[in-house]
Amino acid sequence: MDQELQDKLDAEAFRRLLAHLDAHKEVQNIDLMNLAGFCRNCLAGWYREAAEKRGIEMDKLAARERVYGMPYSEWKEKYQR
Repeated sequence: MDQELQDKLDAEAFRRLLAHLDAHKEVQNIDLMNLAGFCRNCLAGWYREAAEKRGIEMDKLAARERVYGMPYSEWKEKYQR
């Protein structure tokens, strides 16, 4: 498998993970941390780091909005217990 195909598959899997998390908003970040050792905020941090490695400036809130599918403050208000 060449790198271009691997990148496409990785991106598709990441989008599917985000969609899965979006479909299961009842799962809290603390639950994810306890069970899997990472949470939505971790994903947002990794996303931001990947952008910055490519010279793209991205703040924490923009990265979180990509992962949460909405502004983080809105997600917290609607779904965080």
